[in-house]
Amino acid sequence: MAIQDIYPTALRLLGRPVLVVGGGRVAARRAKGLLDAGARVTVVAPEATAALRELADAGLLIWQPRTYRSDDVDGVWFVQTATGDPAVDTRVAGDAEAQRVWCVNASDHESSAAWTPAVAVVDDVKIAVNAGGDPRRAMALRDAVATALESGDLPLRRRRAHRGSVALVGGGPGDTGLITVRGRRLLGQADVVVADRLGPRELLNELAPDVRVIEVGKTPGHHPVPQAEINRILVEEALQGHRVVRLKGGDPYVLGRGGEEAEFCRQHGVEVEVVSGVTSAISVPAAAGIPVTHRGLAKGFSVVTGHEELSEIPARADHTVVLLMGVGQLRESASALGNAGLPDDTPVGIVENGYLPDQRVTIGTLGTIADQAEAAGVANPAVIVIGDVVRVSPFAPSHFKTADYSTTSPNKPRTSTTRVLTP
Repeated sequence: MAIQDIYPTALRLLGRPVLVVGGGRVAARRAKGLLDAGARVTVVAPEATAALRELADAGLLIWQPRTYRSDDVDGVWFVQTATGDPAVDTRVAGDAEAQRVWCVNASDHESSAAWTPAVAVVDDVKIAVNAGGDPRRAMALRDAVATALESGDLPLRRRRAHRGSVALVGGGPGDTGLITVRGRRLLGQADVVVADRLGPRELLNELAPDVRVIEVGKTPGHHPVPQAEINRILVEEALQGHRVVRLKGGDPYVLGRGGEEAEFCRQHGVEVEVVSGVTSAISVPAAAGIPVTHRGLAKGFSVVTGHEELSEIPARADHTVVLLMGVGQLRESASALGNAGLPDDTPVGIVENGYLPDQRVTIGTLGTIADQAEAAGVANPAVIVIGDVVRVSPFAPSHFKTADYSTTSPNKPRTSTTRVLTP
């Protein structure tokens, strides 16, 4: 059978009787697939695998423990042979052909009236691949296509009317490689993208031309689109039947107001999904080789956005403090921690534009860091790390490192343009 002789189609077998002849592993696999399609399955075989017997015991299929008879094909819509005996399979296929019933002959794909493709399901898309009767080749191709769909490399976006929804997608610290596979897939399905300033912006260039991008990015002290208006946009677009992706930097539920947006959507009857992202509170310090916890240095950490909150966290060098978007209040924050008892020589690291080509690292102490940052023109977006874990960074000056930790070798940052400013 040449591949040109194949007419691809899909069978709807819901509630229809089908026959599987054979009781081995192949028969069990095919019977399971037919059950998944909603077919009424009868298996004819003298012996059956444990998997088939379990399905029969559960009432999900009928097992006839005997040899095949020609009248078994009477009244069925579809037949699958899987006895392992070519003579029996050929007989079954012949009986099916005589009654004009489609039959897959597992023993002889060349003469089989139908082929079973390699199948994968991604969301509501079912992928079926035939590869000239070569099942391993078909499975490899199927897996490659499924992976491309899951990663967003192939268009999964619906083109017909559908129910609107909102996905709050954490895009990570800005590098396009740090968004999750699920987030990338949802972005590829979006009709509307409501975008933050700090998300993976390059991914917006890959959207189809008719996908609308609504910019709602904030900068410190400047919120051109208030949060209430963002909430309204999400709900309004979803109620119009659009798939909406709220593309955020970091993680939606880590100081990203994702909870407020999800709650507002649910209150207005809009389906909402939250896709966690790589939070900048952890990933950006890691870009500079700074772990937020480290054995012997810090067992815990706190993430805050303003100096007012610093009075509520432990003022110890062995408890890491991570400040997000805190450059403008750095002097006040350092003073608050000092007043709470944190020594002036506590190490501090600032990572600007983490993972991006213009990443820059500034390292100092609690007593010097505000003057250093001002002199260097440090600006947001930046993550500030306060605590002994800064000593682990490969950019920390040698006098920061103790004998116990000077041999630590964390990963180098991904960029080669990092500048290090130290006291």
